[in-house]
Amino acid sequence: MCVCYGLCSGTSVCRHAEKRSMETFQLFSSSASDFGIFDDAPQQSPAIPLPPCVEVLASEVPSSANHNLESVNLDGLTLLKGRVSTQQVFGLSNSDLVPGKYEGGLKLWEGSLDLIKALRSDSRTGLISFGGKRVLEVGCGHGLPGIFALLEGAAAVHFQDFNAEVLRCLTIPNLHANISGESQTSSNPTICEKAEVRFFAGDWSGIDKLLPHVSTDDNRSGGYDFILMAETVYSVSSLQILYNLIKKCLQHPDGVVYMAAKKYYFGVGGGSRRFLSLVERDGVFSSSLVAEITDGSSNVREVWKLAFK
Repeated sequence: MCVCYGLCSGTSVCRHAEKRSMETFQLFSSSASDFGIFDDAPQQSPAIPLPPCVEVLASEVPSSANHNLESVNLDGLTLLKGRVSTQQVFGLSNSDLVPGKYEGGLKLWEGSLDLIKALRSDSRTGLISFGGKRVLEVGCGHGLPGIFALLEGAAAVHFQDFNAEVLRCLTIPNLHANISGESQTSSNPTICEKAEVRFFAGDWSGIDKLLPHVSTDDNRSGGYDFILMAETVYSVSSLQILYNLIKKCLQHPDGVVYMAAKKYYFGVGGGSRRFLSLVERDGVFSSSLVAEITDGSSNVREVWKLAFK
């Protein structure tokens, strides 16, 4: 399976292949005070009822879903993605985010494209391999990074999104399209058929209770080998919850997180640097910059890699 996002033509990625193993991110020196440039008073989330955490079956695609396929190409990598209306699925028009109801999963975000480029590059150069590995895509939406991992031979790929509707109307149909005869991408369907592919909907604060591969003190061999996420760090109020989920789910000591995000999300206050300041404070992971994208089409975008120290 190939993965690419259709809004990517002309994007230039500044790679740091030779330096990145030593290029770690640090906002604070060892002598820093207890207050950093990104520290704020804790923000309380609004009391919005959260949808239940549920597993969505691959067969739960509504017959009424209008899943218009589009071909997308990225440096010779071609995938299929659907275009689904938020009006049709949620009764919303021109809305990317409605807290507690819809978290933007039907939109193809730039970070997903950046993430696939980084994964493909690291896979080609032998820095990573998905063969036989367990992968979790957090906040998956279209699910293309997870689909890419599946096509690269992952043994298990689990997709998580806030909305079950996104999984049913978009993620699952995208998966089916890219592993079926509809796709012209060269792949090994046998590998895909043998892989464990599952879908989970719900908030990050409780979804770990459903996920099959969660690392615990009693099961240090558990956990996902790779956690993939794109455009998930936009909201300040959810950064700690997301970070807690990563620590629960990542395989110790060799698990790796790939995160694609904008440096800063105007209007909501989150961003890659804000999240990384939290990571650094905790001291569990090291972080290294994989790619920086400065194509002028948006705020500066980045891909980061997290690994246990």
